[in-house]
Amino acid sequence: MSKEEITFDGCNELVSRFESVIHKPVTEKSSVYYTGVDLGTACVVLAVLDENYKPAAGAYRYADVVRDGMVVDYIGAIRIVRELKEELEEKLGTELIYASAAIPPGTDSLDGGAIKNVVQGAGFEITALLDEPTAANAVLKIKNGAVVDIGGGTTGISILKDGKVVYVADEPTGGTHFSLVVSGAYHMPFAEAEAYKRKEENHRELLPVLKPVVEKVASIISRHIKCYDVEEIYLVGGTCCLAGIEQIIEKQTGVRTRKPQNPMFVTPLGIAFSCNQEEMA
Repeated sequence: MSKEEITFDGCNELVSRFESVIHKPVTEKSSVYYTGVDLGTACVVLAVLDENYKPAAGAYRYADVVRDGMVVDYIGAIRIVRELKEELEEKLGTELIYASAAIPPGTDSLDGGAIKNVVQGAGFEITALLDEPTAANAVLKIKNGAVVDIGGGTTGISILKDGKVVYVADEPTGGTHFSLVVSGAYHMPFAEAEAYKRKEENHRELLPVLKPVVEKVASIISRHIKCYDVEEIYLVGGTCCLAGIEQIIEKQTGVRTRKPQNPMFVTPLGIAFSCNQEEMA
């Protein structure tokens, strides 16, 4: 696929529609609903699609139940997912049965079972469990390149050739590290630094402060893609909402780097697209 053929139009339209249904769910009845559960380090997101895999509802909550891609507050994670599930069920007037989830690439042997148990503990039948960058690509539809999911605790990398994943990796360093830098630079508590970092109006001021951490992320990406012919990098994940992050990564890696309008919701929607009506063994 040539660079000219790759656009974010479909992705941006889907994310925009999802943002809309977060505030105003589609209440027309669907024969079935498919839910994507994204257990992030900083934020838990539920994305609900209707029978035609169109956004129907969504909810999210900032939380501290996952660190570096690992569930550290099992009971808290179940509680939050269950509460968001019940909130959406009330809005839609129906029970949400089926859900899929995702994990940082390469961590399935470590934490896949815990995330599966969280989703089941919240009352869902889990139908799929996949890695986060692969989930994101269900929305991006990239044939060749590297999908990089920069979350709260880790940076996940998935390299695709002809639409097939040929390499995955995940390393600590993400939004939490950004917040620690902001906390130290501005002498503010970590929670306050998290909130300050999320506000778009602060991004221009914060970018020079966070540049060293962004460059560290770029060095991680460079190390993992160096053995592959990667012509473009595609950024997703809540941390990529930082305005200007793509320019720093592109300069540091020497590889064209792009991101959709709101990278925070790409992975949750991709997770939901993997959901079906057949429960995992």
